Amino acid sequence: MEIGLMRGFVGPPVCSTHDGIPYTAEEEQEFEEGFDPCVHVIRPYSSLEEKKSVEENHPPTTWRNPLVSGG
Repeated sequence: MEIGLMRGFVGPPVCSTHDGIPYTAEEEQEFEEGFDPCVHVIRPYSSLEEKKSVEENHPPTTWRNPLVSGG
């Protein structure tokens, strides 16, 4: 992730709750018109306990993880 950030391939961490989803202007317009542009998000964990708690509460976290689900 650090390499991607340094080379401009990923954006910096932001809070989707407080900062909003980092849309382009076009994606934001699509969303407002009823479409649902997909913006990928990662969730940094502060502890292994937090990781476990998120995974138990949010199944897509494990469904979409190729290191866990094989997919």
